[in-house]
Amino acid sequence: MSDLRPIEVLLIEDDQGDILLTREAFDLNKVRNRLHVVNDGEQAMAFLRREDGYADAPRPDLMLLDLNLPRMDGMEVLEAVKADSELRTIPVVILTTSEAEEDIIRSYRLHANAYVSKPVDFEQFIRVVRQIDDFFVTVVKLPSHHDGGT
Repeated sequence: MSDLRPIEVLLIEDDQGDILLTREAFDLNKVRNRLHVVNDGEQAMAFLRREDGYADAPRPDLMLLDLNLPRMDGMEVLEAVKADSELRTIPVVILTTSEAEEDIIRSYRLHANAYVSKPVDFEQFIRVVRQIDDFFVTVVKLPSHHDGGT
């Protein structure tokens, strides 16, 4: 692998238990990535736009987005990201408890890159997060980005 820079992952999740499980899955996987966490949709947009205390936030290489968020839900975040010419190339994986067909269809219509239902079982949750991480870090070629002051 010629590109050895860490992968910047933004987790947008308000459930502290799921945040802990995701961190543990990343730690167990021992890949060179950095997990950043925000707890609602408005914080996610501030992080992505480097506003409100996030001036030094890195541009994520991958977003893991829950749909059930306070203040601005996951669908609104997905829609805003994919409508923004500066952000739309960031891959977005919906990682949510919802298995509703309408949520799945709407997510893909809004250009989500994948839709994954969170398993309730601890071991399976860890396995799913590791597989997402493996896929996007090892298999998929992510676009390089430049921080050339926008």
